[in-house]
This record gives sequence, C-alpha cells and structure tokens, in this order.
Amino acid sequence: SHAKEILHCLKEKYFKELQDLEVDGQKVEMPQSLSWYPDELAWHTNLSRKILRKSPLLEKFHQFLVSETECGNISRQEAVSMIPPLLLNVNPHHKILDMCAAPGSKTAQLIEMLHADMNVPFPKGFVIANDVDNKRCYLLVHQAKRLNSPCIMVVNHDASSIPNLQIDVDGRKEILFYDRILCDVPCSGDGTMRKNIDVWKKWTTQNSLQLHGLQLRIATRGVEQLAEGGRMVYSTCSLNPIENEAVISSLLEKSQGALELADVSSELPGLKRMPGITKWKVMLKDGQWFEEWKDVPSNRQTQIRPTMFPVKDEEKLKAMNLERCLRILPHHQNTGGFFVAVLIKKSPMPWNKRQPKVHQKLPQRTGDTEVTANSDNGSECVTEEQTLVENEESKKMQELQNSDTEQSKKEGVCGPPPSKKMKLFGFKEDPFVFLPEDDPLFLPIQKFYALDPSFPKMNLLTRTQEGKKRQLYMVSKELRNVLLNNSEKMKVINTGIKVWSRNSDGEQFGCAFRLAQEGIYTLYPFIHARIINVCIEDVKILLTQENPFLSKFSSETQKKVKDMAMGSIVLKYDPDPEKPDDLQCPIVLCGWQGKTSLRAFVPKNERLHYLRMMGVEVFKAKRKEEESESKTEEEVQHSLAQTEEGMDVEDKEHDLVTKMEAEIGEESSHSPVESSAMEVENKIEDLDQSSDNTNSHVNQESKDTDTSNVK
Repeated sequence: SHAKEILHCLKEKYFKELQDLEVDGQKVEMPQSLSWYPDELAWHTNLSRKILRKSPLLEKFHQFLVSETECGNISRQEAVSMIPPLLLNVNPHHKILDMCAAPGSKTAQLIEMLHADMNVPFPKGFVIANDVDNKRCYLLVHQAKRLNSPCIMVVNHDASSIPNLQIDVDGRKEILFYDRILCDVPCSGDGTMRKNIDVWKKWTTQNSLQLHGLQLRIATRGVEQLAEGGRMVYSTCSLNPIENEAVISSLLEKSQGALELADVSSELPGLKRMPGITKWKVMLKDGQWFEEWKDVPSNRQTQIRPTMFPVKDEEKLKAMNLERCLRILPHHQNTGGFFVAVLIKKSPMPWNKRQPKVHQKLPQRTGDTEVTANSDNGSECVTEEQTLVENEESKKMQELQNSDTEQSKKEGVCGPPPSKKMKLFGFKEDPFVFLPEDDPLFLPIQKFYALDPSFPKMNLLTRTQEGKKRQLYMVSKELRNVLLNNSEKMKVINTGIKVWSRNSDGEQFGCAFRLAQEGIYTLYPFIHARIINVCIEDVKILLTQENPFLSKFSSETQKKVKDMAMGSIVLKYDPDPEKPDDLQCPIVLCGWQGKTSLRAFVPKNERLHYLRMMGVEVFKAKRKEEESESKTEEEVQHSLAQTEEGMDVEDKEHDLVTKMEAEIGEESSHSPVESSAMEVENKIEDLDQSSDNTNSHVNQESKDTDTSNVK
C-alpha cells in the first residue's frame, strides 16, 4: 500500500539523514513512533516549526512533509487528537457523523478507515462532516478533498440541533441513524496550555461554565441520532470535569439505562491514561466553591446549573462507571491534555421511544415526495389551536413544497434548503444535479472508455443546472440516497469526487471529457479501454518531463499507443514481485495521448510523491533570498492575477481557505473552540493539472502547522 511505501521511505531515507545531524549546536532528536498507534503509522518529532522551516539542513525533510501533506498521504496534528477516531472502531460499512468536524484532521482519519480496502472503490459507509461555522466548513472541504473519497459530505449546521435525515429503504422513508458518531465538542482548551500561550492569559473558570450547556446539548443530539448498538466518542482538549465527567454523567442519568460507558482499557495498548473522576466541585470566577446544587444562591443559578455537579447517589454513581472515561495528562507521554469517553447505545433514548413521526406520516403520503420532520430541525410544530384559515394556508404551502420537491427529485436536483426551513449563512452553494439516466452527455463517455455495465452512472452529478457541464463528480450510492431525500433540510457545502473534466480538444476524438486524477482510483475498476500498462522507467519519464515524445518510452509502450486514438488515457503501473527494490504498490495515472507525445495529467505534489517512492531525488533547494526579494510587488500581483485566471470555479474556494487560516490563527486565542481543531495546515491546492509548470511559485514556508506529529 501507499502508506507502507511512505513509511519505508521515511525510515530508510529521511530518518537516516537526521541521524547525527546538529542544528544550532544541538543534536537533532530522532522521530519516534507512537507506541499506541497501530502499525507504526504515527510518529512524533520534537523539532519545532521554527527549526523545521529555517534550518537549511532540515529543508529536504520539511519539503517532504509539506508535499506529502498536500497530497493527503500525511496529516500533521496533535498526538492526542488522533485518539477519538481510533476508539470509534470504524468499519467500511459504517455510517458516520462527525458533529464538530472543522478543520478536519479527525475527519481525514475517519475517511482513511472507510477506505481500509483500497480494492473497493465505493465502501458502503460514508462520513457526514458537520460544522456550525460556514467559513470553517471550507477548511474542512480543503482537508477532506486531499483524500479523494466519494464517501464524504460536508454540511453546515448547528450540531446541537442538526436535523434528522431520511433515506429511502426499499421504497419507504426511514430516519437515518448513524453507526458511529464523533462528538469532539468546543471546549475551553485548558489541556493545550503547553503549546497555547493565550490559554494562560485568558483562561477563567467561567469558560467551562459557559460551555457546559452547549456541550451537553451537542452530546444529547448525538446520542439521539446514534443507532442502537452504535458507538459515540465524546472528547475535549480540556481537563475540567465540568466539561467532561459532568456532561457524561448528566447524559447517562437522563438516558435511564439506554447508554453505557464502554470499557476501552484494553484498546490502544501503550497509551498512558488516567481513569475518569467521580468527585469534583464547581467554582465561580470570583473564587466561590460549591459542592452541591442546593448550596448555589438563587442569583447564581443562571451561571451554575444542576447538571454541573457530580451524582450524589452512590449506587447511581457506581452504575455509571465514570472511571471508564480516559484522561490523558500532558506529562505522561509528552502530549496535550485530553478527555475521551466512549458511549454505546443499548436502546432508544427515553424521550424517543415513540414511533418517529416520519413513519406515522408515510401511509398518508402519495407519490415520491420528500418527508420533512419539522420537529427535528427546530421549526415550530402546528398546533390544534390554530385557526381554520391558518390551517388552509399551511396546507397550500405544504402542497407547493411537496410539488417542488417531487419535481426536483425527478430531475435529480438537490439544491440548497428554502429560507423558510433554514436561515442560510455564508456563501450560497450551487445545486447538486444528478445526471438523468438517459442524459446524452454520458453515452460518448461510456463508449470512449468502454465502461463496465456495472458502472453506477446514476451516482454522477454536476454543480451546474443550466449551460455546459464542465466537471462531473461522483458520490457513493448511499450518499446519493441521502442527498436526494434531504435537500430541503440540509445545507450541503461539498460532496463528491471529480472524475471527468470537460476538454474542448477531446470532442474531435469522440469524447469531450478527460479523466481527472482525483477520481482515477475510483473510476479505474470500471474502465476497460484506453489503458496502457507502463514500466517503472516509463513512469519516471511521464512524471519528470512535461510532454515527452513517444520515442522516449519503452518499445512495448510505443506499440500499445500506436493503435490507440488520440485523447485521454489511463497509465497503469503494476509492481513486479521479482524486483523487490522497485516500487511495490500499483500506480494509476491520468494521461493524454497526442500525435507524437504522451503526457501525464498529475498535480505537482502527487508527481513528487510517486517519484520519491521510486527513489528519484526531487529535492530542490530554495532560491537565494536576493533573487526572491528582487521580484517587485507589481510582478507578484501580475503573477497572482494570471494564476487566478486559470483557476476553475471550484479552485477559487482555496482563496477563502488561505484567508480563513490566518483568521482562525487569530481567533484561536479567544474563541472557546477545542485547540486540536485549530491545527490548520496552510496549503494551497494545485491548479488545473494541465498547467502545473506555469503556476506561480508558492512560498513553502507558509505551508506548515503548529503540530509536531506526523501520521
């Protein structure tokens, strides 16, 4: 696999080069694998960001980290923030909800787990990643897109009132319950005090008192949407029991036995942990301590709530098993402070034991219209006290909405929800339009690439309702089901993986769409034509030369190309087990066959990744500072203007991403959001693959994170 190849490259090349290396008179400490992370796939280094960025001796290692991070092959984040996804025990068929997902490091882990078997292009499971902040959702998209998965959807909702979604099961509507939920809630961040100086300046006991209610509401909404037998992980980067055990004990108490804390003491061996606590006091900002709710004066009962106190009944307390919670202390293994609790749902929540409204409405419905559960997304229910006139008006409104929904579903259009259902914030998103089964656009594509009859063409979508379709995206069958049945109540920011791009030159060869590298591993199992098997030397030529002549390739490749029409092609490398020194994982590249040349359409950093895996030296030292400083401001602006002209519409969201990363850096010091969610990687996605070499130079120093853990 690619992960094993990268690990081999790290160990045999980059780590060896760090041995006996001295920076500023001090010997560089070798990176160490995290003993509790499976298969040695996570490593910790004490190299500071400043040393990594500024030391010429470490420049090669730094470039490797930046480049592989942009490709999605490496993620850099706080070590303890890797724990919650591991404790979810995700399988490829699980439906997963990440409630407070931005900027997406944990979401990336969840996507990796879904795609544990690389031979399965469409796992049955999916990840719905949510965040309340519209701008931060674009950071989430930026992170998730690196992993090129058709099974991820980014949505924008308040996690404490995220609506119930519906799916179509054998022709009937059913509420979607998730097998796994990650509930990584906003917190005071006091566990990050070793790296976050602002916590020392601005932390008060008031922070946790203000957040407790929100944390409990989010956790409650999470367990409501959890399937029976499902697992939810609640986590914070705080060590304050008001934000941790108080939330869990309150949740367990009101669940009346529907929830239990899982015993995960045998999971993640090697991880040093402390048990959850059962006794604590509540303190006000002015220093007053309270042991019980009855001691709180009435004028303070808006700041302090009953759910903040420990349970006094010893039997109830014992039955809760709060010691099963995990407390990770910073000094135990040189990490941040962290709290994790793993909850298992044994039965429906007491207040949800009635038959869901969606089932009660179904017998009364006709046609393939969409069900909207108003009571679940916070809108007001219609009461019997309303007047006849109001009832008639609401009926007309419902009929109008039903007809609109029915029409939209027939056309395969999933637009943004109407303003009456949800107040929209931020940018207005383009609709998701699924290709109709008889769309003439698809026939030439199917014929040109000889697509397998099993190819799920119904899962193809565009973001254009009118005019020429420039990009074709693909989602899994399960996400298509979610999209079509919830367009009114869900604000989707992004979903799908790009599989084809319109290319005007291709029309004369029988197909107007060329393959996109982002989706090639998803598409490849269904393609039966226009595949050229290449040797490792051919791959090196394709990745190091912009538009090489056919004469430069092996005779076998030249023969295969000779009888093939011009246009988009697939270039496939299969490893030779008899040559263990060669790259031992398969590679699939998108290419273009011209009259006399053959080229690969692969983003720059992905090219560098494959070349590194093949042992080709790709390191380039930085230009002399004098050269870079000699560029006038006008030249820089001109270069950026040219770059922007060549960008696709979807790529322009990265302007926002870059801008947002700077804003979040400022906000992290005063917003009550978990610090591990602030580990933003300031990376700019490559522009259209066909113009890689014309891109303006991106300063590598801007692409770094505040963390020192590599996964």
